[in-house]
Amino acid sequence: MPRAVYILALGIFAMVTSEFVVAGLMPQMAEGLHVTVPQIGYLITAFAVAMAAGGPFLTMAVARLPPRTALMTLFAVFLAGNVLAATAPGYAVMTTARVITGVASQAFFGVAVSLCVQLTPPEVRGRAIAVVMNGLMLGTLLGLPLSTLVGERFGWRAAFWVISALALVAAAVTRAGVPPLQRAGSDGSLREELGVFRNPKLWLVLPTSTLIIGATFSAFSYFNPILTEVTGFSTGTVPALLIAYGATTVLGNTVVGRLADRRTVPVLAVGLLLNALFLAGFALLADMPAPAVVCMLGIGLVGVTMNPAMVTRVQRTGNAGPLVNTVHSSFITLGVILGSSLGAVAIDTWGLRATLWLGAAMAVLGLTTLLPELTPGRSGTPAEPTRPARRPAPADSASRERI
Repeated sequence: MPRAVYILALGIFAMVTSEFVVAGLMPQMAEGLHVTVPQIGYLITAFAVAMAAGGPFLTMAVARLPPRTALMTLFAVFLAGNVLAATAPGYAVMTTARVITGVASQAFFGVAVSLCVQLTPPEVRGRAIAVVMNGLMLGTLLGLPLSTLVGERFGWRAAFWVISALALVAAAVTRAGVPPLQRAGSDGSLREELGVFRNPKLWLVLPTSTLIIGATFSAFSYFNPILTEVTGFSTGTVPALLIAYGATTVLGNTVVGRLADRRTVPVLAVGLLLNALFLAGFALLADMPAPAVVCMLGIGLVGVTMNPAMVTRVQRTGNAGPLVNTVHSSFITLGVILGSSLGAVAIDTWGLRATLWLGAAMAVLGLTTLLPELTPGRSGTPAEPTRPARRPAPADSASRERI
């Protein structure tokens, strides 16, 4: 595996740590900014809205740059947003900071996944995507609990300063370790990428990713208050529980990465079914510490870990270009928007457990979107693809030799 793939994962780790830090510091940020916990939840929504709406445009803005230059530009925008968050005097400025970092994170994700495909041959592409996605999982395993711990010990602003330092390190490693390739494709290839979106099957595939992530984030966004206020854990215990949750995401991502190429749709179906069961179980047993933790870890095992299979399914239907990857990421973050925002509404109306029931319902709805592909003969898309992805981005063998 090219070392640049692991470096791309480090960059995503920094982005994801910034994205998730709010979820781990909700009570502290609510107190510091003089707002309510649901209002802090809307900061997660703002980050996600910025990713979904602004990410594709920023991706196109840097599309003419060589990949490494594009990544460094996105690091600079991301760093500016995190510094603004660390110094935010009030809620409005914090919201602006989250929008800036959200747009940069989304564009970075699209460029990084596309570059990963460019750097690796088809036979290891699924594994390579899983390695890059481990940046997301490690952001949950290490980034979230460590930033939560820093925020609890030194104040929530310190957590954003630490993330800013992490972004600087990731940028330096990227500058040194990612080869100075030329951008893939040309203006014609961009037009071809845009033409892919005329394929109606692509628009049927994308919402599944929205529902998978929405189901997970309806719970994940509010783990901290649920675990402390309903289950009864102390705030000092929450970081350890989040580390355990993150460990399950790394395990699940590794397994899904191995199966994504040959068992794409069945993996997604099993993941959604199990996630619905774990979410419902968490809602029913949230006041019992041991069962609640089991259900929380189950959500980690089969929630965001579906990413490699989701990416594989979308690339098979469309292509592996940066714009398709970024738009897919927009649909993923639309799930974050729905999960966190509808979760806030559900909490305000029915209490903390309601957001878990919301997640279970979204998982069931996501499962229904897979039914045509799980029933042979009912759809033009085969239930189990046995051929490689159509029109994959060509692997640059000369580039791989330079790594």
